[in-house]
Amino acid sequence: MQSLFTHFRPWCLALAVLLTTCSRNDSVSVTTDARVVTIHVDDRRQTIHNFGGSDAWACQFVGQWPDDKRQRVADWLFSMDNDANGKPQGIGLSLWRFNIGAGSAAQNNISDEWRRTEGFLNTDGSYTWTRQAGQQWFLEAARQRGVDRFVAFVNSPPVQLTRNGKAYSGNGEQGNILSSRYGDYAVFLATVVKHFRDQGTVFNYLSPFNEPQWEWTGNGQEGSPYTNQEIYDITRKLDSVFIAEGLAAKIQLAEAGKINYLYETADKPTRGNQVDDFFSPTSPRYVGDMKSVDKVISAHSYFTSAPMDQMLSVRKAVDAKIKASSVPLEFWQSEYCVLGEQEEIPGPGKDRGMTTALYVARLVHHDLTVANASAWHWWTSLSAYDYKDGLVYVEKNKADGTVEDTKLLWALGNFSRFVRPGSVRVAVSSDDVAIDNVQGLLVSAYVHDDTHKLVTVIVNYGREDVPLHLSVEGRADVPVIAYITSAGVGDDLKPRPVQDSHEPVTIPGRSVVTLVSTLE
Repeated sequence: MQSLFTHFRPWCLALAVLLTTCSRNDSVSVTTDARVVTIHVDDRRQTIHNFGGSDAWACQFVGQWPDDKRQRVADWLFSMDNDANGKPQGIGLSLWRFNIGAGSAAQNNISDEWRRTEGFLNTDGSYTWTRQAGQQWFLEAARQRGVDRFVAFVNSPPVQLTRNGKAYSGNGEQGNILSSRYGDYAVFLATVVKHFRDQGTVFNYLSPFNEPQWEWTGNGQEGSPYTNQEIYDITRKLDSVFIAEGLAAKIQLAEAGKINYLYETADKPTRGNQVDDFFSPTSPRYVGDMKSVDKVISAHSYFTSAPMDQMLSVRKAVDAKIKASSVPLEFWQSEYCVLGEQEEIPGPGKDRGMTTALYVARLVHHDLTVANASAWHWWTSLSAYDYKDGLVYVEKNKADGTVEDTKLLWALGNFSRFVRPGSVRVAVSSDDVAIDNVQGLLVSAYVHDDTHKLVTVIVNYGREDVPLHLSVEGRADVPVIAYITSAGVGDDLKPRPVQDSHEPVTIPGRSVVTLVSTLE
C-alpha cells in the first residue's frame, strides 16, 4: 500500500518544542524561544510488531480467583477501551506469552509453590488438557479483549522427558533431555500447539528454549541449559514435525539470557555468538533454511541496562550484527524485569511509583531506538513478591487476594497502548534541543499508515516541566491528545485533550507522555 505520507515530500514533519516556564495549571504563554524537533516520516526504521507480557507465574492462581478480581487484572493488561472520560482502562498489550509447564507442581521439589507449574503430559503419554486452568483463563481473556498474537514458551521439557526426571538441570552443562527423546519433545510441543489451535487460540510463535546460557541447577524455578548444537538438533526435529502436522506456528530462537550472547561467545563458548551460529549459511548449525523457523532472534535485556555506556554499546553491537547478517533478521527483546545486578536501582523492594516506571521506560526507548527491537516483552505480568518484577501486584494467596496496579504498568502503556502492531518507527532529530538525554528528554516517534496515526512518546527523566508545541509543517492545525503517566494520583495514561497545534502540551517532570495525532 502507498504510504499516507508520500504526498508530504520533500518536506518532513516538525515537532516544535517551546522550552518556556509554565505552571501546573497549564496556563502557558507561548514564547518565541521555539526549538524544533523534526520527525522524518520518510526515514523509516523497524516495524513494531507487538508489546507483550507473560503469564508466569501467578496467573496459574489468579486466573482462578473471584471473577471481579481476575477481570480487573485482565482489563489492565489487555483492554483497549476507555471510560466515560476518555481514560484508557488498560494498556492494550498486543501479545501474550503462555508458559507451557513442565509438570513440576506434581513433584513438589521446586522450593516455591508459586514457581512450579502443572503440565499437560501424563506418564502414560496421554494428555490432561484441563490443567494450567488459571493460565488458560488469561489466555482466553486476552483473546476476548482483542489480542491476536500469542507465544507458547518453554522453560523446561516435561519432567517425563528430562534426564533427571525433574524440571531443573542436574549438571548445568547440557540440555536436561537425552538426544533419544528429542523426537518425543517435538511431538509434545506440536501436540500442545495443535490442541490450542483446534480450541480457537492460535499460537503464532513457539519458543522452545529459555536463557540456554544459564546452568539452571538450582530448584528455584523450571529451567534447562542448552548448547547451540542441542538447540539446532531439537529445532531440526521440531521443524520436521511442524511440517508433517501442517502447523503454521513459527519457531523462535533463542531467548538469550543477555543480549551480548547474540553477537559474541563471551563466557559461553558453546552457547554464544548465536546470530552467526544459527543464521550464517556457512555455519554447521544453520537454521535459516528451515521452513518453520522465524527470521527473528531474541534476547533478554537483563544485566545490560546499566551503566549507560554499556547499555548503549551492547545495543549498538547487536544492531550492527543483525544488520550485517546475510539472512534478513529482526531482533526481539523478549523478556525483562528489574533484577538489580548491574542496574541503577535494586531489584528487591516492590515499587508501584515512578522510579521503576521511568527506569523501564528509558530502557524500552533505547531497546527500540538503538537496538531497533521489533517487539518488547515484560516478564512477570503479575507478581506476588516484594520485588520490582510486576506490572500488577497480587497477594500471595492461591484462592483470593488484593490486586494493585503500578505506574510501571501505565508507563509501559504509553508505548503498548498507542504504538500498535504495524507501526513504523521514524527518525527523530533536532539541531537545538537534546532529545536523547538520558537524564532529560527521550523522544521517539511512530507512524501507522492504516490508521493515519502519528504517535510520539516522550520520557521526561528530568524534574522540570517542559512545554511542547506540536506543529505539523504545511498544516495550520493538527489536533493532538496527550496521555500522561506521572506520580500524580490518577495520572495513569490520563488524557489531556489539546484542541489544535497552537496549544502547548506540558510534559511534566518525571513523566512519560504520549502525543497522538491523526493525519488525514
